[in-house]
Amino acid sequence: MSIYDFNVKDVYGFNASMADYKGKVLLIVNTATGCGFTPQYAGLTALYDTYREQGFEVLDFPCNQFMNQAPGTNEELASFCQVNFGTQFKTFGKIDVNGKNADPLFTWLKDQTVAEAEDGEAGAFKKAVKKLKQSVAGKEIKWNFTKFLVDREGRVVARYAPSFKPENIEDDIRRLLEA
Repeated sequence: MSIYDFNVKDVYGFNASMADYKGKVLLIVNTATGCGFTPQYAGLTALYDTYREQGFEVLDFPCNQFMNQAPGTNEELASFCQVNFGTQFKTFGKIDVNGKNADPLFTWLKDQTVAEAEDGEAGAFKKAVKKLKQSVAGKEIKWNFTKFLVDREGRVVARYAPSFKPENIEDDIRRLLEA
């Protein structure tokens, strides 16, 4: 199974194929409009605006699982992001990322990754400790704005914690685009 085998729902409830993104570098994010991390939309927008012409896409998946921080309809959520942050990237229909109703795409994404990067993380020791913590804590998404970076071949190459700012992913995106 590959990322391109999944279908997701757009904001109107229609199927959208992940195969439409073959050959692109993707940043897939579970979001919420009422979250303390909501200002990260500005960073996501800046990355998209800078790199979209080179084959980069941000895929926005609103999620209301964490303290009901994505209230409203799919259309209202997409409109909020466009009006308040100037987003032009694709916003999909609201999903669950954990539990029995988790969207299959996010179940697959979580299975592909081992550890999350956090601001300031460096060195093999810290990475090993993080992997150990991940194996003990499980793969569940902990909060809104967890980010998955996918290369042009559809492989998940990184998972970033909600606190990891989008602008700190820029070097990783650039490396994938140049590869």
